[in-house]
Amino acid sequence: MLLEGFKRQDIQTKGARIVTVTGGSGPPLLMMHGNPFNHLNWAKVAPTLAKEFTVVLTDLRGYGDSEKPPSTEDHSSYSFRAMAQDQVEVMAALGYDKFFVAGHDRGARVLHRMCLDHPEKVLRAAIMDIIPQHHLYNNIVFDWAKFSWHWFFNIQPSPMPEKMMGADPDWFIEKKLAKTKQGLSFFEPEALESYKRCFRNPETIRAICEDYRAAASFDLEMDTKDFEAGRKVDCPSLILWGASGGVGRTKPSPGEVWKKYASNIVAAKTVPSGHYLSEEAPVETIAALREFFTAG
Repeated sequence: MLLEGFKRQDIQTKGARIVTVTGGSGPPLLMMHGNPFNHLNWAKVAPTLAKEFTVVLTDLRGYGDSEKPPSTEDHSSYSFRAMAQDQVEVMAALGYDKFFVAGHDRGARVLHRMCLDHPEKVLRAAIMDIIPQHHLYNNIVFDWAKFSWHWFFNIQPSPMPEKMMGADPDWFIEKKLAKTKQGLSFFEPEALESYKRCFRNPETIRAICEDYRAAASFDLEMDTKDFEAGRKVDCPSLILWGASGGVGRTKPSPGEVWKKYASNIVAAKTVPSGHYLSEEAPVETIAALREFFTAG
């Protein structure tokens, strides 16, 4: 059983019911997953980190077994601002006003927005395997567009992408996650089945599409205003990415790009993995996160 000894509960925020899983003791560390995952994304690293931290794992709104609020015309109900607000309220419900945060993929984008909207809450931020979407959308290159095709597919008007993904959700998940020669081999079978189970729910697919639609509209508008105003992530930050993944192949390097968006980068480095750091290279990911958060 994954995450044995962790406690699961539902926490109601103003906007959604959020699945929350906690374990360990010590300073609070919130960990937020990416697409198309849930809290089990952290199953290979959370038990070790829980020896030194109170680890809080959540399913982002729309993902996993968390609530999937109705869509809105401007897609704001699935914006990173709304997701960040959920997470801040979850931590407040657990009694934490300030905390460490690690985010991967979509969770890292939620973390980016959290650092801008709630700078007093985030003590240290580990931003894992992303380039800010503001940079990506304003610097589209062929290789990135080809590799990240789903960014453009998911934002198409409803219900086209929802119907296409929902026609064979297990095939779609397996195709999307098997990005390297390793295929699906590094995913824990229990975790992979959980991802597939959640993705079979048409509401999950709708929510994921809304997440991407929001990123290309509502979120991008906010990001543009913040960038033009010179607002950056000010807390100590770790920029961490997989050396052989799509982010790792970015030019200029992720560390260089992030200097435009974060003012206090403590370290910018890689682990020997593709996109799925915590599942492909758990030992190295633990070491990098532990070094960063124990220094705070």
